[in-house]
Amino acid sequence: MDKSRDGLDEVPNVSVFTTIPNRYATFSADCPEQEIFQDVYVTRIQLPTHKSGMFDQIRAFYTYYRAVIKQTKNQHYDLVYASSSRLFTAFLGSVLSRKKNIPLFLDIRDIFVDTLQDVLKSKFLKIGIMPVLKWVENWTFSQASHINLISGGFAEYFSKWDVPKTYFTNGIDDAFLKESHDLSLPVQNSKVITYAGNIGEGQGLHHIIPQAAELLGENYVFQVIGDGGMREALESEIKKRKVSNVKIIPPVKREELDSIYRKSDYLFVHLNDYDAFKKVLPSKIFELATYPQPMILGVGGYAAQFVQENLENVILFEPCNSKDLMKRMNNFAYQRIDRVIFKEKFKRSEVNRGLAQSIISIA
Repeated sequence: MDKSRDGLDEVPNVSVFTTIPNRYATFSADCPEQEIFQDVYVTRIQLPTHKSGMFDQIRAFYTYYRAVIKQTKNQHYDLVYASSSRLFTAFLGSVLSRKKNIPLFLDIRDIFVDTLQDVLKSKFLKIGIMPVLKWVENWTFSQASHINLISGGFAEYFSKWDVPKTYFTNGIDDAFLKESHDLSLPVQNSKVITYAGNIGEGQGLHHIIPQAAELLGENYVFQVIGDGGMREALESEIKKRKVSNVKIIPPVKREELDSIYRKSDYLFVHLNDYDAFKKVLPSKIFELATYPQPMILGVGGYAAQFVQENLENVILFEPCNSKDLMKRMNNFAYQRIDRVIFKEKFKRSEVNRGLAQSIISIA
C-alpha cells in the first residue's frame, strides 16, 4: 500500500474494506470510517439506508463496489481475501484479483444462487436473473486460488469447481469466551425465549413463532429483536392468531443484547424450510452456545447433524413445525450448562490459526 495514503508513516500489512453497519433502516451503529489496529488498516464505507429489499441491496452493493474499486486503484497488494455470504462480495474480490493479477482466497458463508433459487418467488425474475447469476457464480469461483467453506454441507455443491478447499467453520470471538455466566435456574413464571437477528424470508419466523406461541401458551413469551423484510409478515401472523406472548423489539447494540440474552430462559435460532438451508451452518449457533441457557434450534440438514455431534442442552426441532417444537419442549428437562468443550474447540483463535495457514500457503 502507498505510504502517502492519508498521511500514514508506515505501510499497514493488511487493508480491510468493509461497510459501516447498515443492515436495518431502523438501526445504525456509530463507528469510525477509518481505523488502524497495529498493522491492519480498516476502511468502512457508508452505504445508503435500505429496508433489505432486493433493489435496495443492489443499490447498496453498487455503492460499496465503486468505493472499493476507487480506493484500491493505485495500490499494490499480494493477495485478495473475500469473505462472502452474498455472491457479489466474492465477485468483487474476483474482479480485484484479476485486475491486480494476484491470488484470490474466498471464504464462503452461504450459497447465494442456491438460496435465491428457493427464496425468489417470481418466475419471471427467476427466468431473467438466474442465468446471469449462475454465470457470475461460475466466473467468480473459477477465479479462486483457494476456497474455504464454513459448512461441510456445501461440499457437494462446490465439487464442480476444481479448486483447493478447506472447511474451517465460524468461530467464537474472545469477547464471548471471557464472559462469566450465572448457571442458576430461573425462578420467573413466564419463560422468555429470545431471538435476535434478521427478520427475513431466510429465517422464516412468521412460519414458526406465532404458531409456537399459540401452542405453548402464556407461560412462554417470545421476544424477537431485530428488523427485516418479513417483519410485516410476522406482525400480520401475530395479529391473525391474536397471540399476546410475542414481543417485537427494534435492533439494539451489542452490550444491550448481551444483557437481554443473560435474562432469557431460552435462546432461539430458526431457518426456513428450504432445501438450500439444509446445507448451511448458521453463525448465530456459535455465539449463542457461549451462554448457558438451552438453545431452541429449528434447523435441518447439515446444521442439524452438526448440532447433534457437537452441542449439548439443545432442543432441536424440524423447521417451521410448531407441533414438533412443542412436543420437544414438553419432553425437555431444563438446565443451564457451560459448554466448555464446544467453546474450546471452536474458539476464534483456533479456527483462525488453521485458516491463516491456508491463506499463507497461496500468498
